[in-house]
Amino acid sequence: MAENPIDVIVVGGGNAAFCAALAAREQGASVLVLERAPEDESGGNSRFTAGAIRCVYDGIEDLRRLMPDLTDEEVEQTDFGTYTEDQFFDDMGRITEYRCDPDLTELLVRRSKQTVLWMRSKGIRFQPIWGRQAFKVDGRFKFWGGLTVEAWGGGPGLVDGLTKAATDAGIDILYDTRALSLIADETGVQGVEIQRNGKREVLAARSVVLASGGFEANHEWRARYLGPGWDLAKVRGSRFNTGDGIRMALDIGAASFGHWSRCHAVGWDRNAPEFGDLAVGDGFQKHSYPFAIMVNAHGERFVDEGADFRNYTYAKYGAVVLNQPGQFAWQIFDRKTQHLQRDEYRIRQVTKVSANTLEELVTKLEGVDAERALKTVKEYNEAVMTDVPFNPNVKDGRGTNGLAVPKSNWANVIDEPPFEAFAVTCGVTFTFGGLRIDTDGRVLDTDLKPINGLYAAGELVGGLFYFNYPGGTGLMAGSVFGKIAGASAGASVARLAPAAE
Repeated sequence: MAENPIDVIVVGGGNAAFCAALAAREQGASVLVLERAPEDESGGNSRFTAGAIRCVYDGIEDLRRLMPDLTDEEVEQTDFGTYTEDQFFDDMGRITEYRCDPDLTELLVRRSKQTVLWMRSKGIRFQPIWGRQAFKVDGRFKFWGGLTVEAWGGGPGLVDGLTKAATDAGIDILYDTRALSLIADETGVQGVEIQRNGKREVLAARSVVLASGGFEANHEWRARYLGPGWDLAKVRGSRFNTGDGIRMALDIGAASFGHWSRCHAVGWDRNAPEFGDLAVGDGFQKHSYPFAIMVNAHGERFVDEGADFRNYTYAKYGAVVLNQPGQFAWQIFDRKTQHLQRDEYRIRQVTKVSANTLEELVTKLEGVDAERALKTVKEYNEAVMTDVPFNPNVKDGRGTNGLAVPKSNWANVIDEPPFEAFAVTCGVTFTFGGLRIDTDGRVLDTDLKPINGLYAAGELVGGLFYFNYPGGTGLMAGSVFGKIAGASAGASVARLAPAAE
C-alpha cells in the first residue's frame, strides 16, 4: 500500500459523487473521483435527467435566493406557492406507503433547502421548471406537484457545472476507470482496486465514498431482484450503472437495505435503444398521459391515468406497462390536450401515429386489437363527467362514471381530430434496493455497525424509496447524502491524519 494514500476516493461521477467530492474537499481532504465511463459519457444517470430537484421552499424569497435571475414580471405572472417541510414529509410517506426510513427521510427533507443553496454557492444555477410543471391558465402560471426547480441546462448542465466546480477546487478525476473491489481488513477500508487502460492497480485511500449508481443496467440483477420480465425493460440512463458499488460493499460485509424488488420505472418510447442516448437525453419519456388514455394490446385501458399528478405516478406506471401483453401500451390524445404535451412528444425519434378519425387511428396502433380499442375509447367518452370544469393545474375531479378502470382527474372526451397516439414501453431509471447507511453517510455492516472508512450516497443507498417515488427526489437525495457522506469522510481523515501533499 502506498505511503501517502489519497484522503478520499469517490467512486462514481454523477451528482451524488461530485457533491461528496466537493464536501470532502471543503474539509481540507485530498480527493480523487473515479468515473467508469469515458469523459463524453460521464455523469452517470444524472446526465440523462431533466435536472428537476425537489426541495423545500417557504415562499418566493427562498426561490429568489436560489434563482436570483427571476424577474419581477415572472414573479408577478406566476403562483409559485410553497413546498414546506411538512408537505415534503407527507409526500415521502404517502408515496412510499410509509415505509421510507424515518432517519434518512428526516435528513432529506430538512437539509434539502440548505443543500441546494450550497450547490448554488458552488456555481450551480437553477431555474423554474416552466412548461413541464406549470400550465398557463387565465394568464397565470401555477406550479403543482411540489416540483418547481431544475438545474440550468438540465442533467447535462448539472454535471458540467459540478465537474467545473470540482476541478476548480483541485479535485482530480480519472475517466475510463472502473472500480473492481474494495481493499479492506479488520480495521476498515484501505483503498480501491481499479482497472484502467487494461491494467489493474490498487489505489490507497483513507476513506472511500461509493456513489456509483444502482444496478438498473445489469440485466441479470434486474431479473434476479426485480423479477421475471424485468430483463426486457429499457434502461433510461447510463449503461455503466451495473451495481458495482453495491457488490463491492456487500463483498466486505456491508448490509443490504431497502426495496430490492422495486425500481423507478417510467413510460418510455417503445422503440428507444437498449440504454440511454445522450443525444436524446430524457426525450424518450412520455409523461403527459394524465391528459390521455392508455390502451394495451387487447385494446383495453388498464390504469387510472389521472389518479394523481404525474410527479406521483410516473415512476410506478412504467412497471404497469411492462406487465401488459407484449410489454407496451399506446397513449391516445385528441386536439384538445395536445398543447399540454411535454416537449418530449415533439422529438424526431418518436413512435407516433395520427389520424383524422378514431376508426382510422385504432387501425394504426401496431399490435393492438383495433375493434376493442375503438369500443374502449367510445365507452370512455360516454363516461366522462363533462359537467366538471377541466383544469390541468389542480386535481380537478373531472373523472369518469361507471368504468371498471376509472379516470379520476383530467378526463376529456376524445372526439376532436387530429388524433394522435404514442407507443410506450417500460424504461428503468434506478433501482430502490442498496446499502444501509447511518445519518453520517457511513456504510453499515450486517451487524449494523459502521465499516470504518466506507461511505455511500446516491442511487445505491437503500431505504428511501419503496413502491414509488416523488418526482425530483433522486437528485435531491443524491445531493443531500453526497454532501453528508463527503463531509463525514473528509472530517474523519482530517482527524486521523494530515492531508496528503
